[in-house]
Parts: sequence; structure tokens; C-alpha cells
Amino acid sequence: MTDQPKDIRPGEELDTGRLAQYLRQTLHDDQPLAVKQFPSGFSNLTYLVRWGSREMVLRRPPFGANVKSGHDMEREYRVLTALRTAYDKVPRPVAYTDDPAVLGCPFYLMERVNGVILRGSAKNPDLRPDTMRRLSEILVDNLTALHAIDLEKTGLNQMGKPEGYVQRQVEGWIRRYQNAQTDEVPAMTRVADWLAANRPPERYVSFIHNDYKYDNVVFDESLQHIVAVLDWEMATVGDPLMDLGTTLGYWSEPGDSPLMQTFNLTHLPGNLTRAEVVARYAEKSGRDVKDALFYFVFGTYKIGVIIQQIYYRYRKGLTQDPRFAMLGEALKACAQTAEKSIMSDEL
Repeated sequence: MTDQPKDIRPGEELDTGRLAQYLRQTLHDDQPLAVKQFPSGFSNLTYLVRWGSREMVLRRPPFGANVKSGHDMEREYRVLTALRTAYDKVPRPVAYTDDPAVLGCPFYLMERVNGVILRGSAKNPDLRPDTMRRLSEILVDNLTALHAIDLEKTGLNQMGKPEGYVQRQVEGWIRRYQNAQTDEVPAMTRVADWLAANRPPERYVSFIHNDYKYDNVVFDESLQHIVAVLDWEMATVGDPLMDLGTTLGYWSEPGDSPLMQTFNLTHLPGNLTRAEVVARYAEKSGRDVKDALFYFVFGTYKIGVIIQQIYYRYRKGLTQDPRFAMLGEALKACAQTAEKSIMSDEL
């Protein structure tokens, strides 16, 4: 369950000579360099950089991606820097550059946080029902704490435009899907139409992560608390219930499609159900969550669009990662899950 780096995938190598030169100039010392790649994740590429005894994580956009549209390394670096003033569960940022002479793209470095990351494929006998119950409660409570961060104190209020956020998100993700579409998936069109027709009013504003789930948090080795939250690439200021919706979209249950269950470990015995997640969030935050169905459907649709964007790059030959071959079926599972909830009026 601990995130272990592996050999770099073909086609995703870094120019270690130029990276070493950059590190010497930036860190003002000279150490032996070793680079490995973290194998998980489907969006930005993540590498373990060992500079002597120091361990850092390098994040860069995927090869073939449109950097400006969804892989803003500078913004993610600024978010980490601002968050450190009020929220201790973020890795310490080290350096950022947009100089194409180094790696050909913007990237940043942060200190590595050691601990346990619960990946969807993890198989561990220690994940007993009582353990999963505790972890799922910790995960929800930490999301509530994140949504309580003081925007003024941190300066994070400059990171987004909360007015009209829900409408922009619905329209924006529908447009992203249309731009990346490769196959006809009628259920995605029907879900998009439902979202456009059932948009709830906006009542809350907070800083939101937008990709909050088990495998984006690091637990301590004893699985008692969260030591860091990772992958802030989509973080912004907006409606926290939309953030909750994304988390619900990843929150698979035992009766869900096996493909949906690959996203997370929430289907294991002991975890809160989606309905229990909503109830606990409402209790801890004091927010009205009567429109939870909308937020769940939106979150599931959004995850489907993200999958489609990655699948589009795979179909175009812009990435060779063999994991991406099954994403067409994963997209259909998202669409079917969302439509099933609309029809049953249940999470």
C-alpha cells in the first residue's frame, strides 16, 4: 500500500542531465541524482527524485497534453505554497520552473511525504471492517476541515471565481467531453442533459480540492490519521458540495460495477456508504446537503469526462500506457452508474 516508485515507463523518461544541472543551480549543492516513476495515477506524471539522501517528488504534465487547459504546474505550486500557511497536510513545495530548456515543460518539486496510500488495487489483510470504518470517517472529516480553511488568511480567495461556479462546471465538463469524445455513449448525453436541467442554487463558498479520495491522501503508518493530501491540480475556490460530489463519484459500493470499484477501496466492508458520507459531512459541516443526488451525478459524470480525456490521448497515440486501453469501458461504467442513480433517485 505504500507508494513504491518503479522504472520509468517507455516514452516518459526525463532528461536527467538537464534535471541535475537545474537542481545544482536551484538547491546550491551537488549530489548524485536518481529518478524513478510512481506507477499509479492517470493524469499528471509523478517521479521520485533522489538528490543524494534527499527525496523529492517531481510533477509534470503528461506527454501530449494541452498544458494550459488542465495541467497548470505553476498554479498547483502556488496552491501548495498558500495552503502551508493554514493547513499542515500538504507537502512542502521546493521549486518550480517553466523553463522549457530543462525538461521541455513546466514542472515543480516538493518534499516527499512518507506514509500509506490506499490504492484501489491494494490487497491487505489489515484492512479489516473496523479499520475501514475509521479510515472512511477520517477521510470525510478531513474534507470538512479542508472546506473550513480561512480564504482571507491564506490568500486562497484569489484562486477562483465562486460566483456562477456550479453553472460553469456543468457547462465546462459537458464541453470537455464533447471535445474529447471518441465513441458514442448515449448515457453520457442523457446524464449531461439531466445535469443542465437540475442545477441547484449555490449557497456555499470554500477552497475545494476537486479530486479528493483515498489514493490522494497519505495516512500515517499506523493508519490513525492523514499526514498529507496530494494532487492539488484541480483545486480552486467554489461550491464545497461540488467537491463532495466528486468524492461521492469515486465512492464505490459493493453493488456497483466492478470497474467503478477499481477507483477506490470504499467498497470494502466497514466503509461508510455514500448516504452515510453525506450524513456525516452534513453533521460535521452544518451544510444543507438535500441536493446530494445532483452532486453525486455530477461527480460521476466529471470522472467519466476525465477518463475520456485520457482515453482520447491514448487513442490518438499520444501515450502508450497500456492501462489506458480499458478506459472506454470505464467511461461507460461511469455513465451507467450516474443514470442508474437518476432513475432510482438514490445515491
